[in-house]
Amino acid sequence: MTTTTKTTHTNLDEVEAAAATDRRRVQRRQLWTNRGLLLPAVIFLILLTQVPFIVTIGFSAMKWNLLYPEDRGFSGFDNFRSALTSGELWPSIVATVLITALSVVLSLLLGLVFAILLDRNLPGRALARTLMITPFLIMPAAAALIWKFSMFDTNIGMVNWMLRSVGLDTVSWSTNYPLATVVIVLTWQFTPFMMLILLAGLQGQSKETLEAAAVDGAGPWRTFTWITLPHLRMYIEIGVLLGSVIILQVFDPIAILTKGTGGTKTLAYLLYERAFIGLDVGQAAAYGVVTVILTVIVATVALKTLFKVFMAGGSR
Repeated sequence: MTTTTKTTHTNLDEVEAAAATDRRRVQRRQLWTNRGLLLPAVIFLILLTQVPFIVTIGFSAMKWNLLYPEDRGFSGFDNFRSALTSGELWPSIVATVLITALSVVLSLLLGLVFAILLDRNLPGRALARTLMITPFLIMPAAAALIWKFSMFDTNIGMVNWMLRSVGLDTVSWSTNYPLATVVIVLTWQFTPFMMLILLAGLQGQSKETLEAAAVDGAGPWRTFTWITLPHLRMYIEIGVLLGSVIILQVFDPIAILTKGTGGTKTLAYLLYERAFIGLDVGQAAAYGVVTVILTVIVATVALKTLFKVFMAGGSR
């Protein structure tokens, strides 16, 4: 009887082991099937992004100026040494950080104001929302051209027309205030972006909490600072992070309005200048590699912070 019981247990163990092996085999087959479905996209992504980057690294190690096509050869790290010691990289980094920070902060503040206004039940609110998001839908080059000729032009610009109307002198904005000019255009364009994010946060706020605060005698300012603003913290952080990543890559307003003068030569414009004005392929590639490395660092920090924000928001 005991021998029969042992034999039964052994058979059961063998059956369970075989079943477990079959399950692992099915899971492994399913895993490789899923990987196979993603493989074409991964190959396309590698060909589209990594291969050009590897070619750029190769160009960065060459002495190659299109003005002197015969004088070409391997230069090692000379282009990187020149990029780091030329005195133009660090001012470009400062300009990039300054323009990005000012544009993001101003866009966030204005976006918060407009989001609060559009969160109310006002006549024509749907039309106002549509009109408010229009600047963000305009192409950056078109927006820069509109501001350059229709707003900031010395002779026909609306800004200088208003200054003349009140007896003030006209201002050549792109020449006298290049940094402010770029920041104004970027703020105008990205305020709707911030507004949409913050408006979504306001509409997700609990109405019962606001009603309870009103019943308890809390005024509008106290309700905003103690209830609404803490609720919007996650949305503010998301807007700042996404806005920073996008504005870091901005090129059109600088190329059209200031051409990099007056402390507005960002990394994007410096790379363009080396590649298409100086025609130095080797140095442009070196600047491009340095720019990609700095952008990856910023994007990695931003994405990790954004992930923490989402996790913190989900745990609240």
